[in-house]
Amino acid sequence: MKIVPLHYLLVAGELEVGNRPRRRPIVPSAVFGMVVFIITEVMFFSSLISAYLIIRAGLDEWPPWGQPRLPIEATAFNTFLLILSAFAVYKSRNLLQQQKQTQAYRFHLGAITLGAFFLLLQGYEWIQLLQYGMTLSSSIYGAMFYLIIGAHGVHVLAALLAMGYGISLFHRTQHQGRISESLLPIHILWYFVVGIWPLLYALVYLV
Repeated sequence: MKIVPLHYLLVAGELEVGNRPRRRPIVPSAVFGMVVFIITEVMFFSSLISAYLIIRAGLDEWPPWGQPRLPIEATAFNTFLLILSAFAVYKSRNLLQQQKQTQAYRFHLGAITLGAFFLLLQGYEWIQLLQYGMTLSSSIYGAMFYLIIGAHGVHVLAALLAMGYGISLFHRTQHQGRISESLLPIHILWYFVVGIWPLLYALVYLV
């Protein structure tokens, strides 16, 4: 009897054992890889948040005097757009399971549009803050703001590019099940960038 390692069963392609039919992996390799990547990103953002809290705890005044007030209300609306994009992704996947590819495609595009608006509004916010004198070198407050929020923005941009690639999957594949499976790693990434943002917003803008 051939013994197959557990991790190979999880992430490898279909296996052939003896004369029995090949078995599909429990977790597709792309999904497994994305989950591992997200775990590393959680650790990355945890280190940024820890550094932010340590620096903040060591200062008597936060934000420092002379730094502009962050646009809490405008960013709250922007947060709503990003959360709405996650709902659009969920709806797209649900429609694919119902064999409604056209409607699923529209919601996928809707998620991309909402994510793009989020990124553009964040960029506009940065321009305004820079004009008011909040830069990377103006204070540790500005440096930590751009580091944390900028890191998230880079992740959103990368996820948007992945979502854009997902558009081609709708055109190349007619089988809804295969489209849904191929999009799953991309959608997991999108859920991550959406899910971590409310925490960053509350920490940097509200607390």
